[in-house]
Amino acid sequence: MKIAIVEDDINMRKSLEIAMSDYKEFEIKTFKNAKDALKGIDESFNLIITDINMPGMDGIEFIKTLNGRFEVIIMTGNATLQRAIESIHLGVKDFLLKPFDVDTLLMAIRREDRVQKVMKSTNIKIKEEDNGSFLGTSLALESALKIANKASKTDASILLLGESGVGKELFALYIHNNSQRSKKPFIAINMAAIPENLIESELFGFEKGAFTDASEAKAGQFELANGGTLFLDEIGEMPYGVQAKLLRALQEKEIRRLGSSKGIKIDIRVVSATNANLMEKIKNGEFREDLYYRLNTIPLEIPALRYRKDEILQIADKILEQNCQKYNFNLKKFSIKAQERLISYGWPGNIRELISVVERACILSETDEIKPEELFLESRGLI
Repeated sequence: MKIAIVEDDINMRKSLEIAMSDYKEFEIKTFKNAKDALKGIDESFNLIITDINMPGMDGIEFIKTLNGRFEVIIMTGNATLQRAIESIHLGVKDFLLKPFDVDTLLMAIRREDRVQKVMKSTNIKIKEEDNGSFLGTSLALESALKIANKASKTDASILLLGESGVGKELFALYIHNNSQRSKKPFIAINMAAIPENLIESELFGFEKGAFTDASEAKAGQFELANGGTLFLDEIGEMPYGVQAKLLRALQEKEIRRLGSSKGIKIDIRVVSATNANLMEKIKNGEFREDLYYRLNTIPLEIPALRYRKDEILQIADKILEQNCQKYNFNLKKFSIKAQERLISYGWPGNIRELISVVERACILSETDEIKPEELFLESRGLI
């Protein structure tokens, strides 16, 4: 297994190099920062292990740049735990809370190795629910859905609020499916996942020759969503300069491709989402107040999973069943103690973290009954 370790602290980096050199089944290459890693890694690597707090490009930006090409394990301290949890939104399956011993790291690597081997042998990629349906129910969820149901019947802009991983895109799709626009396109775009210099062309499109690589014209997401719903996730990450153009498009119901002087009329419903404090960003001059009020006609707070405990086992059981079917395993179940562990864990990464943990436990469990230690939650340092 070929592994890249990205760590700016020289003592930590050298310690990991020395410790891992004893294990001949692993080929280790270390990098002192993310930019060096991007130059040095290729498709021969099986796993990336990276710190979060690094100079130049931090771990989150590094993961975004990797764009899902590699499986990643995050190393983090208490001060950056929230950022590690954000990484789950980007597809990271595991994180280790510093300080940890080498055995803990080895177990995480070997878990990932086993998962990769199973997934390669079956050539199956688990797909999350994307049809606008929910996997469980609770009083807290039903309360949020009441607001969503009322809002969906209108064309008012909706701002979905809540922590990363609570299911904001699922709510946006639910709103679309229950609106008069349900037969038209639903287009989702994540501001945090697109390089800053590409956001404007992604949203509004461009004409041939608008910039160096524009060899042909391309419609933007606004045009593709025409008649339907445009979901702008992580809206707080939108560059300030692009915000003015978004506001103009919403006010005038017209967009203009890059490199064109011709306006294109649009008819869309905008649902946006953020886990950031937009009022704080407004105070800091990072988000336009006029855009905030344009997007925030109906605010909808989606509660975190720790306030929806009734859903935890419902979601876990359904995700486990889906994984068993797709991997052609015998139907598995959680032991009583595993169920207790699932309920008692705080789920800082919310539903996205729960889905990831259940998938991994399904693949790695030795029998048809998943035990609490096979959830591997201890390595996250939050038990």
